[in-house]
Amino acid sequence: MTIPKFTSHTFQLNNGASIPAIGLGTWQSKDNDTHEAVKYALRHGYRHIDTALNYGNEKEVGEGIRASGVPREQIWVTTKLDNHWHHRVSEGLESSLKDLGLDYVDLYLIHFPCSTDPADRSKHLPDWDFVKTWQEMQKLLGTGMVKSIGVSNFQISHLERLLSDPSCKVVPAVNQIELHPHNPSSKLVDYCKRKGIHFTAYSCLGGNTKSAINAHTNLIEDPIVVKIAQGKNKTPAQILLMWGLQRGSSIIPKSVTPSRIGSNFEMDGWSLSDDEMAALTQIQTRAKVVGDGWMPIRVFLGDDE
Repeated sequence: MTIPKFTSHTFQLNNGASIPAIGLGTWQSKDNDTHEAVKYALRHGYRHIDTALNYGNEKEVGEGIRASGVPREQIWVTTKLDNHWHHRVSEGLESSLKDLGLDYVDLYLIHFPCSTDPADRSKHLPDWDFVKTWQEMQKLLGTGMVKSIGVSNFQISHLERLLSDPSCKVVPAVNQIELHPHNPSSKLVDYCKRKGIHFTAYSCLGGNTKSAINAHTNLIEDPIVVKIAQGKNKTPAQILLMWGLQRGSSIIPKSVTPSRIGSNFEMDGWSLSDDEMAALTQIQTRAKVVGDGWMPIRVFLGDDE
């Protein structure tokens, strides 16, 4: 197998656009840390920055982009529509563009398949759902403000419902989902492949989370991950990132630490064998970083495994 040079590799989307294989995630990055992390990442070769209205850091992301000195046209910027903006899609986009200080984003995603009442975020809008949201998302194409549209945290049942609706004229270009060996979502990944929907992996290093048996687990300390890392003289994080890349996902590891941002980008000139990929995929522990208990409806339905 010929291994791409992942630092410059892109995945072609169903609309012909090309998304960089490696990006910088900014979830939970705050204030000046975000600005400096984005600036550092871009100056060291990253060309994809991922943020969201929900993260509250779009302003700092935009500042980091401008401070990097990298031309805008060389950078892929992803942001997302928050739950309580579902019935105000164009306003949500305009808010993000204003905070980012940009004229357009390369990819705009529905953050979750949950349409929350802005007056009471413990409630779901009674007359709105993500199918109506997608109708509004489709209207953004051709405005010059977005180049691609997609979804995030959509499970198979959500995608089935969306794609089967007569109003769905555009297949989502991307589904951004939590993917790592503790949450491989193999059925969902295969479904996306069949439908021509690219998948981006967030929380791709797992985390110190509660597993399905309610025990705390840390993926980067998993014995299988550690053994493979030692054998290749790589960090456990690098092993997990390569697992994602070789599965066909773009990855957006989050860090505000320069050394880790740099290490997470060292994906050229090596690969995982078929046996190593299989060993990682066959890890039995199941755990998630992101849950849905804070939303008025369940969105993780267990149909992705």
